Amino acid sequence: MMNNTLKAVLLTSMLPFAANAAQELTPWYVGGGVGVNDYEPSCDLKTMKVCGKDDPYAWDVFGGYLFNDYFGVELGYRDLGRGEWTDYANKRNDVGAKGMTLGLVGFMPLSQRWSLSAEAGAMNYLLSNNKQYGTEYYSDSGVAPYFGVGVGYNITENLKLQAKYRRYENLEDDKWNTLDMESNYWGLELSYRFGRTAPAAVVAPVVAAPVDSDNDGVTDDMDQCPNTPSTHQVDGNGCTVYKETTEQRDVGSIQFANNSSVVKNESYQQIEKLANYMNQHPKSTVLISGHASDVGKAEYNMMLSDKRANAVAKILVEKYGIAQDRVEAKGFGITQPIIEGSSPAANKANRRIEAHVTGVKKEALIK
Repeated sequence: MMNNTLKAVLLTSMLPFAANAAQELTPWYVGGGVGVNDYEPSCDLKTMKVCGKDDPYAWDVFGGYLFNDYFGVELGYRDLGRGEWTDYANKRNDVGAKGMTLGLVGFMPLSQRWSLSAEAGAMNYLLSNNKQYGTEYYSDSGVAPYFGVGVGYNITENLKLQAKYRRYENLEDDKWNTLDMESNYWGLELSYRFGRTAPAAVVAPVVAAPVDSDNDGVTDDMDQCPNTPSTHQVDGNGCTVYKETTEQRDVGSIQFANNSSVVKNESYQQIEKLANYMNQHPKSTVLISGHASDVGKAEYNMMLSDKRANAVAKILVEKYGIAQDRVEAKGFGITQPIIEGSSPAANKANRRIEAHVTGVKKEALIK
């Protein structure tokens, strides 16, 4: 009955502060906690014969006042649970400590939500022993120091959850000289701070006149391409308008051995350069034209030149990853010689393929 009365008094005393906390966080808070407690020594005093089953569950309620975000004072009521044993008179002892506490608390923020805490104070305790199943009773009171540490997490700006450890010293029975205990407590506490953060004042933004820094006719707030040359035509986003034109270039020839369509190893370097160019210009296409020397039948040379063109096209597609629809291969036989005739020099020069690239060039439109 006394415990319930103390809880009601403590919580009721904080209600006026809740009513006044309409617009901003106040320095006042209330809370409660549950945990487990371990008395020391647990069962090794000279009056103890047989250890019994403890009831270690502890609880507390409290209220506090913050001088600032780092320091405050806290008033509470704590019940540290009970411990049991049988004394040398074969009587069961059931002892526990409870009482009011007053202490100082300090906080150290780790982040926006996490913080560490430390506390120290005194407990005005009542140490009671319900002996022999309540047929005998004795008690003593006193003041015991305590200290503690904790880790806290702000669930909201008002609600905080903390994990706590506390150490109580000198819970003594001086009147009967039978008990001299310390206590270790571990638990969780939930606290509520009254009020709420006042909203920040809203300042109307100053609207500046639109500016066109690059003089392209599109203001900076709409310009997605700043620093466009003033001579360029631009679109609605302030970006240069381009036109595409085609251009052709001959990237050189690759020669083959007599009567062969096998690409020589030394020719791969030229093919790789061609592939690199086409990768840098993804809209370009290439015509691989195959040629032959004027030796043998024209029909055979036409077939041989076609095989040479396809051999190079295959390397571009399969080895260097150029899309098939960008590569065309065609044989021209002996119809387009570099050197007329069938001399050794003419034959060597005419056994070849040529690559003709058609690219797309972007040019800015000028005002």
